[in-house]
Amino acid sequence: MFTGIVEEAGTVEAIRPTQKSIQLTVRAHTAGRGLKLGASVAVNGCCLTVVKLVPRGKDRLIQFDLLQESWRLTNMQFAKVGSLVNLERPLRADGELGGHFVTGHVDGLGRITKWERVGRDHMLDIAAPPGVMRYLIHKGSIAVDGISLTVAAIKKTSFRIWIIPHTYAITALRDRKVGDAVNLEADLLGKYAEKFLPARSRH
Repeated sequence: MFTGIVEEAGTVEAIRPTQKSIQLTVRAHTAGRGLKLGASVAVNGCCLTVVKLVPRGKDRLIQFDLLQESWRLTNMQFAKVGSLVNLERPLRADGELGGHFVTGHVDGLGRITKWERVGRDHMLDIAAPPGVMRYLIHKGSIAVDGISLTVAAIKKTSFRIWIIPHTYAITALRDRKVGDAVNLEADLLGKYAEKFLPARSRH
């Protein structure tokens, strides 16, 4: 379980396809601290398992094995060496829930349709698939590349969010441009509400 409060933007160091998986190696500083083999890390909002750790100066190289399904359904498929990826370690039992509950299971890919600076902030419009749009509400939560963000406006096939300077500075959003794909995870509470409310209405 994660909160969508990204700790840092790591850098993709290597991508190597193998017979069984695709090996993704990311260089991290803050998010690499205290990690052990088998630990979970949200990479662009996708929950991945650490399979190898290599010290590199004050940083650590973190290796993950991605199945073809994870590669195909997330924006990892567009990553290149040097790309920035959002990193977050799991929520500790005694940790602070600063964002919202994020599972690390991507619901779909969105596409950036507008990305521009307005004053000190940035305005971001994202086209999203119906399976994600159905859960969005005004002022509700959405995870975009693992970042917990607030929905500012909703259209038929897209939504808008505002990015404050701090979020822009510490996340991989500063590396994004119009047309780029972003991982989307809808609010977990909306999914449960959809599942249980119709069942209750029948009684």
